[in-house]
Amino acid sequence: MNIYFTASESDDAQTALERLKARYPHVSAEEADIIVALGGDGFMLETMHRFMSSNLPIYGMNKGTVGFLLNSYREDKLIERLEAGEITELHPLCMTAVDMHGAQMQALAINEVSLLRESRQTAKIRISIDGHVKVAELTCDGVLVATPAGSTAYNYSAHGPILPVNAGVLALTPISAFRPRRWRGAILPREARIVLEILEAAKRPVSAVADAVEVRDVARVTISEKRDITLRLLFDPEHNLEKRILDEQFIL
Repeated sequence: MNIYFTASESDDAQTALERLKARYPHVSAEEADIIVALGGDGFMLETMHRFMSSNLPIYGMNKGTVGFLLNSYREDKLIERLEAGEITELHPLCMTAVDMHGAQMQALAINEVSLLRESRQTAKIRISIDGHVKVAELTCDGVLVATPAGSTAYNYSAHGPILPVNAGVLALTPISAFRPRRWRGAILPREARIVLEILEAAKRPVSAVADAVEVRDVARVTISEKRDITLRLLFDPEHNLEKRILDEQFIL
């Protein structure tokens, strides 16, 4: 098994990197069959973006804080753990943002695409799904679209639903909505094409963020799942991502 090790810049992760390299054979990223990432959830997301087109399985070990997307760190029997690991497949979101000057930018998001107001003024956003207007005017701090993997992150803190990994759905969640007062969001099929139009964009500027990529002063944002890109995460059987997300719904 050809392993490529990578680690965040933290002292703890760098120490673990050197220990594992001294203990197990390792190769360059170009020669690898599998990637072992050491760090926290943020570094795991960076690694997933970095190797998104490689189709290589990524096995993360927690050297950060929460470690939701990672396995526990243990140096013993790494090869056996990799061989026994279970694959979870994820698909990113594709964000196409057009700003107020007509410039267009695309970015991919593993967790979520979020639209956020830039000033003291609330945002006003029109929401269309598959060509049909569903919310003519949402007055809010913002709105986000989350994948199942991202549903336990920002989406959850915005009171959005936790989504099972294999449910085939996306979460559309308002952020501090003022009008319509009773709308709490929607669960959409993964095939949905979501268009978010910024109303009064000059007066009420909005930025769009796909994971770590931000586009300022957007006028229109289109979001859909990128089915032709597959991310393959490897988990110890006892740390299966599907089970962990399910368990999150029962944490009181």
